[in-house]
This record gives sequence, C-alpha cells and structure tokens, in this order.
Amino acid sequence: MIDSPFEFGRIAAANALSDVYAMGGKPVTAMNIVCFPKDEMPVSVLKETLAGGLEKIYEAGAVLVGGHSVDDMEFKYGLSVTGLIHPDHVLTNCLSTVGHQLILTKPIGTGVIATAIKGKIASKAAIRSLINVASTLNRQAAEVMQRFSPSACTDVTGFGLIGHLLEMARAGKKEIRLDVPSIPFIPEAKEYAIMGMIPAGAYENKKFCQTAISLDDSVDPVMADLIFDPQTSGGLIISLSPEESVSCLDALKDAGVDAAIVAEVVGDHPKGHIDVI
Repeated sequence: MIDSPFEFGRIAAANALSDVYAMGGKPVTAMNIVCFPKDEMPVSVLKETLAGGLEKIYEAGAVLVGGHSVDDMEFKYGLSVTGLIHPDHVLTNCLSTVGHQLILTKPIGTGVIATAIKGKIASKAAIRSLINVASTLNRQAAEVMQRFSPSACTDVTGFGLIGHLLEMARAGKKEIRLDVPSIPFIPEAKEYAIMGMIPAGAYENKKFCQTAISLDDSVDPVMADLIFDPQTSGGLIISLSPEESVSCLDALKDAGVDAAIVAEVVGDHPKGHIDVI
C-alpha cells in the first residue's frame, strides 16, 4: 500500500490484531509470518517492517513469540495472533438484534487512497491520513465497547463496509438499513473516488453483494462506490441497543475514536439483506 517498510509493518500488524479485538478479546501473543525475496530486496526493508510490526504488538500489550519465514518472490508480512476472552463473552457477527444500531469506529476510504498512491497522484496529506487510519489499533474502540452489552461485532477489511454488513445480515438472517450520509469518510477518499481511483476489489465486492442489497436512487454514485471500497485495517462495526449506542458513541468520541452510528437492524430476513439509503 505504501513505500515505507516501517509503516507497512505497523499497518499489517494492526490489521492482524484487529480480529481478536472484533471478538471482544485481548491479544496475548503474536508470531511473524514473512515471505521475503532475499535476492531482490535489501535486508533493511525486512528489518524496518518487522520493527514496525513489533511496535504495534507492544502497543497491544502482546508478546512476540517467534515466527516463520519463506524465501519468496513477493514480499508478504503479517501476524498469527492469539488472544484471550471469557467463553461467555465471545462476540460474533451473527447475533445482531432487531432494533439495534450499528456503530462504525473508523472512516472509510483506505482502498481508494492506496489506488491513488499507485497512480502517483496521492498527496502527502492523503498518504498520512491512510497511515494514521490503517495503523491505529482497534484496541481503544474494543475497550470502550466492552463497557456496554453489544449483541454482535465484526471488523471492516477487504470486503468493504457493505460486504461486512452483509456478512452480519446473512449470519443473523437480518435486514440492515445503511444510512450513507452518516458514514465517516477519509476526506481525500471522496476526491480520488470522483477522479475514478476505485480499486478493482471494490468492483468485485459490488458484484458479490449486488443481489442482496437495495440501493436507493438518492445515493450519490461516488458514495455508492465508496461503500464497497476494500479496507485495510478498518474499524469495528458494533451492534448495540439504541439506548446503549448513544452512550457508547459518546464514550468512543471521548476516547478519541472517530466513530458514528451508520446503520440499524430493521427486521428479520431469511437470507440477509441491506437497504442503502
């Protein structure tokens, strides 16, 4: 996504740690997983990447316990993370309740900005916005969430906002209404989306989801593209009762989390469905 090996490591680690936070857990251990072209890249690239990942592992309060490396033509880096949670408190994406509201804890748009970087048109401000969003752990959001009683949770990654909402809808056999104007977007993402910097993954997400969504005619076409934008290390989607969602949102904002209520579970549906308005 970016040219800095250190920032790449931070983003990749935050992305891996997010799965534990999304289930209400606390990361405990991490193992590096590396594929590295030793004859094509200087070893300094690998060292900086691992240093960036280690920073996020420590920030999460976890411990690096080793790893695996492979000589490969394409550089890849990630973590295998183990976390702890009480069996009675495990959160999944399948138990969202009718009437509950859905909070998103990070703005959308990393895929579009990454595409603009590849097209060499992204500004320094846009690149910094991407790094700030994607490298931020979901730790703070998860800790605030656990002070309430969420019925379901997931994190937003490669399937985009709409894809992960649809996962929740299908898993729980629910109908979810997504309010596009309430979605927080990285400011530069809208600008680049208007210019056509839409990643191929967004079109794949749209193709996969289109039979299970209803898109209102009032939705701006650019916003309609952005809801399918594949995210790297995106935020959490937290399902809470209307009373708790307002209190949780206030607590998230007090903690410095850029969160918003973006959707509502409006009914049951045998196959799962999303209304986009």
